[in-house]
Amino acid sequence: MTSLLALDGVTCIRGDRLLFEGLSFALSRSDALWLRGPNGAGKSSLIRLAAGLLRPAAGTVVRRGRVALIDEAAALDPELPLRRALDFWARVDTVDGHAVDRAMAAMALDPLADVPVAMLSTGQRKRAAMARVMAGGAPIWLLDEPANGMDEAAAAQLAAAIATHRANGGAVLLASHFALGLPDLAELDMGALA
Repeated sequence: MTSLLALDGVTCIRGDRLLFEGLSFALSRSDALWLRGPNGAGKSSLIRLAAGLLRPAAGTVVRRGRVALIDEAAALDPELPLRRALDFWARVDTVDGHAVDRAMAAMALDPLADVPVAMLSTGQRKRAAMARVMAGGAPIWLLDEPANGMDEAAAAQLAAAIATHRANGGAVLLASHFALGLPDLAELDMGALA
């Protein structure tokens, strides 16, 4: 089976600190890998390497298909109402408005459609970022602490979105301090790599 995301012998150095070296793994359709470990272990750096935002000090990263990323920034225009901000990304990703409708409904964002992104709470912004990822249709999801600030209901919506993405053949690389109750989740303890 062809991998959607493959890392081979990857080494990451940030500043003068070696975070990990010789790391290899592959994610095929419907796979999910949970990156766990303490703060500073390299989870976010690995997500950024997988996204192509950082270069590995050694090794290769291969992505087959588009990538969608959630990190500390929602990547939504704070001045726009939520729906318009999501519609902007739908145009960039060349998806129709129905994908935004489905994503907003799945993350229970419909009542917030006319609220400026800047006025959303932390948990609401995380749900909005997840709706952006869902609507974009990328086969590879890179999720860096996607549940931060979410309440239990929102975390359950996130887990359901991840399960649906995997059931439809998508792959997920997830950095989180907890597993979100996802079944069949492979784990990589980043703290053990240093």
